[in-house]
Parts: sequence; structure tokens; C-alpha cells
Amino acid sequence: MFRTFSPHHPRTYFETGPACPHCGVSAPAAGQPTLAFPLSAFGADSFNDIALTTLDAINQAVLVIDPEGVVVYLNNVAEGLTGWSREEAKGRSVEQVFFIFDDTIGAVEQNPARRAINEDRPVRLALGRVLMRRDGASVAIEDSATPIHDRHGTTTGAVIVFHDARHSRTALRKMSHDAQHDHLTGLPNRMLMMERLTQAVGLARRHGKQTALLFIDLDNFKQINDSLGHSAGDALLKDIAVEIGNCLRTTDTVSRHGGDEFVVLLSEIEAPEDALQVAEKLLARFAEPRKIDRRKVQVTLSIGISVYPEDGQDATTLMENADTAMYATKENGRNGYRFFQQLQEPT
Repeated sequence: MFRTFSPHHPRTYFETGPACPHCGVSAPAAGQPTLAFPLSAFGADSFNDIALTTLDAINQAVLVIDPEGVVVYLNNVAEGLTGWSREEAKGRSVEQVFFIFDDTIGAVEQNPARRAINEDRPVRLALGRVLMRRDGASVAIEDSATPIHDRHGTTTGAVIVFHDARHSRTALRKMSHDAQHDHLTGLPNRMLMMERLTQAVGLARRHGKQTALLFIDLDNFKQINDSLGHSAGDALLKDIAVEIGNCLRTTDTVSRHGGDEFVVLLSEIEAPEDALQVAEKLLARFAEPRKIDRRKVQVTLSIGISVYPEDGQDATTLMENADTAMYATKENGRNGYRFFQQLQEPT
């Protein structure tokens, strides 16, 4: 008779009958919680078969070790992920069968099953852990390990439950990308731009450089969008995003802030004249009409420019002042640029 550790209630135990010699799973003792069917109708061997069949039917990999860290059981999914058969893995150290490392820094990771035994508590691996298969291939995994106790509370081993995380990691990367990029143009969005602007200000401060921000609004875009339709308007926005990017250095950033607004970050410039040159280059690039859906449209830009450190010491202030300068450009005829500093000079 044994007492089985419950992973759902870390200090809860159930009185159980003889343990399965293959995987350590025990049948419930008399008076204890049972499965939906009466286990009393089955002998010990029959229950062991049920336990093994159940473990092989689940879509999670299961690996069990004894207190010395020796593998005593793998289910079918664990065989597939590790590359070790149940017979070949049994009796080997857990590190040989379940060798994992931190993919973010390339360091070998302490085996979670040993940690679960040593610390006598459930252990969950952090993201970025990779399993080295027997054939040398690597598989991103997510897992947890839980100690196993007998009826006296003595640790008798540990069970690792893990699964292939390659698809979930891809999904996480996509979610992270989508959260920081504009869905139409693929450009960084406002959140990512503010992050990069903050970093650029820090670098400029450290290196004694300047940083410029160009806030760009498309003149009369609403009329173009309404006359040609939203599909043509979207195509125009994507075309403009590419054109702006072609005017910049690889170290610069262009983002879309929604609607017809774009922002350009010029990192570590020597003087405001560098921003002036980019603004004039952009205006020249958009001076000629362009074709959208076989129709010619004229797109002009209103640009507002703020420069660190004169126009602000932080990302939020620089963004607000560039926006203010852009509106000043619109109020003074559009299709041009204004520096925020110009607005501060006495008229």
C-alpha cells in the first residue's frame, strides 16, 4: 500500500494499492477515490495494463525516474520526443535520456526531475529550453517535474511531463510581432517606435549625439481614400511605407501610427541639418504623382521635426513636439516641414 503524490494539490496524498512496476502508478486502495468504473473488478495486473494504456494514450510525454535519477519508465510520446525506446532508456541516467539546455544562452540546464527531488516540490522549466534527442536533433519543449512520495512521505522518485513546444514558440513569436507591428504595412507600430525612441535617446545621450523625429501626415488622404475606395487606400499606404523606408538609412526606423500618420526616427545624427536633408528627400520623392489601380494620385506630406536634446529629453516629449510641428506645417500650406524650434522663435 502506497501514498501517491497529487500534482494538482501539492501536499495531498491518496492511499493506493500496489504500484505498477513499469511506471509507478498505483491502484486506489479501498475507500479511496476511484475511476468511473469499479477497479475492484480488476486485478493488480489488469490495473497496471489500464495505467500503461492511459499513459500511452495521452498527448503529453511522461518520463519517470527513481530517487537516484535512473529512468524507470517512458510513455510512447516520450519515446518519440527523446528518440529513446522504453527498453533502451530504462536503467540509464535521466541526463542521458532527457538532456536539456537553455537555448537563449547555450548553457546546460539542471534536470528538472532532480530539482523536484532535491527541492521536494513541483518544478516548471522556463521558456527557451531545448531537449537534445538521441540522434542529436534538438526540440523546443515545455515541461514540469513533480516528486513522487510513498505513504510515509519519503521521496521515491519524480515524474516529468513535457511536450513539443515548437508550435507554441512560433505562435508566441507571431503574437509578439503582431503586438508591435502595424497589420497593414508590417511597419513597427507606436508602441515599438516609442521603445526604440527611448533607446535612441539613451544612446545619443551617452555618445554625445543628437536624435531626430519626423512626424509625417499625408495631405488630403481622406479624399483619396473616399474617391478610390478603401482597397486602393490600403494599397497606397503600403506603397508609401516602402517609399519612406527607401529614403532612410538601415539604422533608422519608420513606423505607422494608424490612419495616414507615419513617424521616422533618425538615430545618432550630428546636427539638425541631417533631419532637414531627410525631410527634403522625402518631399522630393513624393513630388511626382503615383499610380494606384491605374489611376494617378498626387500625395504630398506635412512633416514636423523635433530634435533631441533641444526639443525634449524623453521619448514622449519628442513625439508630442514633432506632432505639434507637423500641425504647424499643415496650417501653413501643407507639403513641407517645420522644426519645433521654429515655433519657439519670436515672430
